[in-house]
Amino acid sequence: MSFYLGPAFKILSTLAFAVMLVLVKLLAERVPSGEVVFFRSAFAVFPVLAMVWWQGELRHGLATKRPGGHVLRSVYGVSAMSLWFAGVQRLPMADALAITYAAPLLIVALAAVLLGEVVRANRWSAVGVGFVGVLIVLSPHLGELEMIGSDKAATGAAMCFLSAFFMGLAQIEVRKLTGTEKTGAIVVYFSIGSALFSLLTLPFGWVMPTGADLVLLISCGLFGGIGQIFLTLGYRHADASVIAPLEYASMIWAVASGLWIFGDVPSLTVLLGTLVIVASGVAMVWFERGAANRAEG
Repeated sequence: MSFYLGPAFKILSTLAFAVMLVLVKLLAERVPSGEVVFFRSAFAVFPVLAMVWWQGELRHGLATKRPGGHVLRSVYGVSAMSLWFAGVQRLPMADALAITYAAPLLIVALAAVLLGEVVRANRWSAVGVGFVGVLIVLSPHLGELEMIGSDKAATGAAMCFLSAFFMGLAQIEVRKLTGTEKTGAIVVYFSIGSALFSLLTLPFGWVMPTGADLVLLISCGLFGGIGQIFLTLGYRHADASVIAPLEYASMIWAVASGLWIFGDVPSLTVLLGTLVIVASGVAMVWFERGAANRAEG
């Protein structure tokens, strides 16, 4: 039974994050993305602190040797979140999510450049195939790139791709932090740092939310925190090579909620591109698993 705990927690995390994205999209026309990021980060602190307390790390687990690393991770993370939320507000959920699937592919390239990791040819091949999938998803918007700023969909597509880049940078910084920091410290300081940095968007048009919107904003933060808890528990109970491909379950929730709530029907182009990206991601995990098995053998 314990074998299934890791995958189950990972699937639950994708579901929690999908609910969060639905809430973000529901707020699209009324609340600026920077304000949404603030509530997402500030109210995520509560379930995350509960997780740290439950793990018995509240007293010693928040000690840090690299405060500058946490600040940098927060800058990258809040940039990624702001761009992603803004992109989700302009695109169908399936399109936005498929474009941000570029993040794991970008991490491979960034790890080679910034961390000096040795990337084998088969991984580069998988990355290349994955980027073909990203281009397929982006293809309906490529002809509109000259209209960024005036065309809603083209702007959203560009924002989602930039978000994937900052997601990659954030994950690289997390890899550096894991050498000295506990998981609780990384997660808690990210939530606090993101909330503080998102306050910088205050002069750019925050609004006083209605009672209903305030409930949605707080729920956005709580579901984001709950998703982080489930994600952490997933990696605690299963190897990364087992967990990583399950991230693509988020596309199921994105398509289902897009159809049910917003009436968005994903195009064949998006579905085809997503299939190519998923195949490349699964291939990368497969290659790494094989390399790890050979090293152990």
